[in-house]
Amino acid sequence: MLVLVMMGSVQRNLLLVDDEENILSALTRVLRRDGYTILRATGGAAGLELLANHPVGVIISDQRMPEMTGVEFLSHAKALYPDTVRIVLSGYTDLNSVADSVNRGAIFKFLTKPWEDEQLSAQVREAFQYYEMKQENVRLTAQLQTVNEALAVLNQTLEKRVEEQTRSLRLNVHALRISQAVLEDMPLAVLGVGDDGVIAVANQAAHELLAAPGTGLVGQAVATVLPDAVAQRCLTGIGGAPAALEFSLAGQPPLLASFARLDKGNSAAGTVVVLRPR
Repeated sequence: MLVLVMMGSVQRNLLLVDDEENILSALTRVLRRDGYTILRATGGAAGLELLANHPVGVIISDQRMPEMTGVEFLSHAKALYPDTVRIVLSGYTDLNSVADSVNRGAIFKFLTKPWEDEQLSAQVREAFQYYEMKQENVRLTAQLQTVNEALAVLNQTLEKRVEEQTRSLRLNVHALRISQAVLEDMPLAVLGVGDDGVIAVANQAAHELLAAPGTGLVGQAVATVLPDAVAQRCLTGIGGAPAALEFSLAGQPPLLASFARLDKGNSAAGTVVVLRPR
């Protein structure tokens, strides 16, 4: 026979198993005030049926029942629902048969008949606290595993991004070195002049053409190494003026200066000047 007694909140489900209805009623009277959802069964088979259809936290079973003892029933319950907290009610004469099951973990604890109401309530509260602590540990373990898996995916993503950025940086550095080598080896003099009129880049040909012995061009004002007309063109831009400007340096054949505007933001804005023989 199966009996379900609903007592308020369904968060704590308690299963009572005893072949005597008066014992089930007495247990229910004691425990109903604690707000449990109480399920009742008059035998082990009926108890297993209730367990199959309802989540249960704590089980209290009588030991002496026909067809299936309390220890046998609770052993089956442990195998099928290991998270349940199992309590057996027994007389002192049954302690030897119960002790082995306690040692094997099939039973959380045993209570003797007749019981004391306050002690019974306290033991059941403790059993639910133990059950809920185990459930919380399971929840936290699963949550931690989820977080760890997410972190592992994030780490893999970050490692991949770092690897891609490193590869891109290496390619950029390689390209920059090639560009610098090409610029240095050009037979034409090339200057990079910032909008502030200061020379930021000068290749070897420019140094040979414009620099005084023992000095460099980078960091100098363009007006100190090129005629005013050429220096002014670097500062004012190309506009509608001719793309090339002819000028002469002392003791040198005439040169043509060609201009190209760079505007890549504040860090790369200026004018490229290429000097070549007329």
